[in-house]
Amino acid sequence: MTDALYELVDRVAICELKARYFRAVDTKDWDTFESLFADDAVLSAPDDSPDLVFSSRSAVRAGVSSSLNGITTVHFGHMPQIGFDGPDEAHGVWAMEDELFFDDAPASPIAYLHGYGHYHERYVRIDGTWKFRSVELRRLRVDTRPR
Repeated sequence: MTDALYELVDRVAICELKARYFRAVDTKDWDTFESLFADDAVLSAPDDSPDLVFSSRSAVRAGVSSSLNGITTVHFGHMPQIGFDGPDEAHGVWAMEDELFFDDAPASPIAYLHGYGHYHERYVRIDGTWKFRSVELRRLRVDTRPR
């Protein structure tokens, strides 16, 4: 294969990684979700919780699963921009949109959230498989509806 073909194959693999991320979050498949991250992965959403950073694959799983407990989510990722920093490292930015329904989270003051923004990510290939090294969600806008 040519270098361009290898890069195309890697781009598709990273896009499929992100698709599995969204599906795992929305279906609450936390085993699959955790498997998508490198051991030393970091996840943050500074516009949602500025001081909260999950550092390690297990901390990412625990933090995201507990923060979405009782919340139905629907995520969309659009227009990925992926660049390669070496044969086994890459970075990407994804436009995103999410909807959160708080029907089973009665303590929440809101019933619905519709967010827009970008995921800024770093990827690493481990044993032939692309994984998330870091995920940062930056929001541009959030619309909510109170209970």
